[in-house]
Amino acid sequence: MLIDEIKKANIQAMKDHDADARAAYSMVVSRYQALLTSGKGVTPTDKDVVAILIKFSKELEEEKQGYVAAGRTEAAESLTRQIEAIAKYLPKLLSEEEIKAIIMGLEDRSIPAVMKHFKANYDGKADMGLVSKIARSVK
Repeated sequence: MLIDEIKKANIQAMKDHDADARAAYSMVVSRYQALLTSGKGVTPTDKDVVAILIKFSKELEEEKQGYVAAGRTEAAESLTRQIEAIAKYLPKLLSEEEIKAIIMGLEDRSIPAVMKHFKANYDGKADMGLVSKIARSVK
């Protein structure tokens, strides 16, 4: 499972004294554990781990932008290294051109239909914000 690879990477980061990678991996493992013990009685899958990675990556990116705006370059660089550490485990996302081509191939190009199609067929493989933006621009 993907979480096992991340746990191994966390241990390796600890051995390598890589504080940034260790912080990122530890947070992902922590969120996985929270999901595991949520009381729902369902074992999280790789799809759930990818969702955690995507959400955490976006949060780190937003935090980094705040540090850049505040002129705290050292903190921003640390977050960049954390983002790079977890990016290794993210699936390759569809490009704007690929998303546009898929939308153009759909019969119903209404935004709800497009979003439903991408959620069902490309969940975790496409940035849903980007899909929404492109769907609004394509008619």
